[in-house]
Amino acid sequence: MTSSWRALRRRLLTPNVVETTLDKRGFHKKSPAAQERLETVGKTFLVGYAHAVEARTPEDAEDRIDELPDWLRGFAYEGAGMGFAMLDGLPFGRSDNVARFLATPRGRTYEYLAYVGIGWAMARLPRFRWPKPASLDPVFAPLVLDGYGFHQAYFHTARYVDGKYRNPDFPWPGGRHGSYANNAIDQGIGRAAWFIRGTDPALVADLIDSFPESRRADLWSGVGLAATYAGGGDADIAEQDLRTLTRRVGDYRGNLAQGSAFAANARVRAGIVPAHSALATEVICGTTPAEAARLADELRPSAQEDGDKPAYEVWRARLANAFVSLGGVNT
Repeated sequence: MTSSWRALRRRLLTPNVVETTLDKRGFHKKSPAAQERLETVGKTFLVGYAHAVEARTPEDAEDRIDELPDWLRGFAYEGAGMGFAMLDGLPFGRSDNVARFLATPRGRTYEYLAYVGIGWAMARLPRFRWPKPASLDPVFAPLVLDGYGFHQAYFHTARYVDGKYRNPDFPWPGGRHGSYANNAIDQGIGRAAWFIRGTDPALVADLIDSFPESRRADLWSGVGLAATYAGGGDADIAEQDLRTLTRRVGDYRGNLAQGSAFAANARVRAGIVPAHSALATEVICGTTPAEAARLADELRPSAQEDGDKPAYEVWRARLANAFVSLGGVNT
């Protein structure tokens, strides 16, 4: 494939950057700093996506992503995960782009983010082009649904957030733990809530409280992940905002901490822990990013085992319970 064709493919497949603006989405604007933070994250996601759909090899895309400011690269790798999954879903060309990406050292480093990006692609591909669950790591596979949930809440806010829509028969991945799909989708909706309410902790909490109680644990987990990984943009009031979250979370403090620990784990794996992630981990989890990451690694199941819950949920529950048991969760 020629470079000119790859450039055309990028232009045809890449969404307009205006789609990431708070004005276009109708999201709350807490402050100019928060707006800039969220819009920068959205633009960076699209940069990573565009590099992926234009690249000759995953390494070519990774080289370009690594030119970005270090704290933003994870969002670009998430976009690359979507881009490679979109290429796999096209009716022509290679169908192993995601597999090749995840096999590279940098793809493995940003594996969590790449899986989330695959879920974005699922939201835009016909079902018969969705990835086969067996092709993905069975422990991490629900992260794909997290990405799907974020996309739907972000781009179809009226239906998925205001209307609280939920598909009781979501078709992927199916199988023994197929009913867990909606839990993972809600985790993505919770992450999106941080963007939809412009990182305003009180408005985020009000939004989560508007959902049925049965869905709030997963939603709060997503909030913890987004607040820790993306941050809020207002350095002078960041701690105040985070403490508002820990006051409002109520009985779901372990879920909030679990999401924060997942974000810390992703940051530590990449060797890039910005100040806002360190602060969030300290306030929400009561520990350092390194320690939260260590605990997440220690409690992660090595594979899917027999049981009524997927390994991913076993992992999340272990981590949430650990923070509550250790007394490290601030209230």
